Amino acid sequence: MTTSDWKKILGQLKSKPEKAEKFIKHNKPKERKTGITKKKCERCGRFGAHIGSYGLNLCRQCFREIAEEIGFKKYS
Repeated sequence: MTTSDWKKILGQLKSKPEKAEKFIKHNKPKERKTGITKKKCERCGRFGAHIGSYGLNLCRQCFREIAEEIGFKKYS
């Protein structure tokens, strides 16, 4: 079960607090300590192509969109 699926199901169970509590207890995804899911884009939430230099924590797609606003220059 992916993280997004978990959030969808939890949203559906808001009207049933007892079932939601049991669902959280048994199905909540683990907090990751290593691996690709540890680093996530702060802007869109993607896992791949992560740029962590200069403390950016962005995926490459988001970086391309906001690079000039941040102060980076495009040379090519």
